Amino acid sequence: MPDRIYSSSINGVKLFQQNNQFSPPIIQLNSGDQLELHFDDLGATPKNYFYTYELCNADWTPANVTVFDYLKGFNQMRISQYRVASIAAMKYVHYQVLLPERNAMPILSGNYLLKVYRDGDTSKLAFTKRLMVVDKQVFIGAQIQVPYDNQLARTHQKLQFSIETKQLNLLSPQQVKVVAMQNNRWDDAIVNKQPVFIKGNLLEYNGEIDFLFPAGKEYRWADLMSFRFESDRIAKVDRVQEPNTVYMKPDQVRSNFAYINFADRNGYTEINSSESVNPWWQSDYAWVHFSFVPSGKQAIAGQTVYMIGEITGNQISDSSLMHFSTLEGAYTKDLLLKQGYYSYAYALKDNREPKDAADVSVTEGNYWETENDYLILVYYRSLSGRHDELVGIAAINSRLGR
Repeated sequence: MPDRIYSSSINGVKLFQQNNQFSPPIIQLNSGDQLELHFDDLGATPKNYFYTYELCNADWTPANVTVFDYLKGFNQMRISQYRVASIAAMKYVHYQVLLPERNAMPILSGNYLLKVYRDGDTSKLAFTKRLMVVDKQVFIGAQIQVPYDNQLARTHQKLQFSIETKQLNLLSPQQVKVVAMQNNRWDDAIVNKQPVFIKGNLLEYNGEIDFLFPAGKEYRWADLMSFRFESDRIAKVDRVQEPNTVYMKPDQVRSNFAYINFADRNGYTEINSSESVNPWWQSDYAWVHFSFVPSGKQAIAGQTVYMIGEITGNQISDSSLMHFSTLEGAYTKDLLLKQGYYSYAYALKDNREPKDAADVSVTEGNYWETENDYLILVYYRSLSGRHDELVGIAAINSRLGR
């Protein structure tokens, strides 16, 4: 699993385009683009953290390319910028770095796995994060459409796009791989689809069900920018122990509620505080108790409940798994969170169909009007190539159409 935390002392990991916490970690090859990496080590003593890159294919398997062929400079770098938390009651050391650094520069386009580890020893892995380097060689024209199927027209959004491949030495459409995802969710990304039509240098991806996404609903939110002022979604704060425990108001099933339009964060997390100058090393931590109340306060038979969003790494795993509490009659989860604004949703996974994507139709509901961000990634492998190059990227919003 590409995005994973291996060390129990690591928290608050964020990787995003410089000055934009609501962006995927993507940079242009041979440009001045930079990504911000932030993370905390819970404890009062600074440690020696290093990082390196591993080039991967479109499916995130390691590429058959030596590190000397895809990195210019050193193949590992020490993270030298850190601050010991100054005001927070919780002891932690905040680390940050702007990537890529001049002395360790990716020189090939594609998927990269960023590995952060201690003491220059890759066996002491702290966490891994995905990032992408794009070399734009194709033009992508994309739009969001209403599905023709009347049964899906009110609940799904159809992504349709074409790829202009004039700059590629394309002999077969099999050399191109396309990944499409909604709200930066890799767990339900659509892959391995072939073009429906090929018109000269134009690949048309306009199948009726090929890139069909459940529309979902606007994300739920937790405003935790202050632990003293209890925002609208907070039920109470227990300040007896450090760190404090914040109890969120129980979340209800929303699939039977009418659609309401409001601005959401599409699953992104913003580290921020209303009580400090610099939230990265002056914000505090708290245990946050979430609860999702199913219909009848009974466990949902044959289904597993997950909490999705950047808050749990945007993945279906133990980090996002909810557990049913008979005492509360609800699925619960306790997370150690830094002050900030969190957006999230609940999804079900059928225990009998483990390969199916997590489904929000029962917990949230699907409404065509929902505002979603879509990302299209185009990979290409030349006949003599040893890895999948990332040659195109397009972002489109379901409401703005761009």
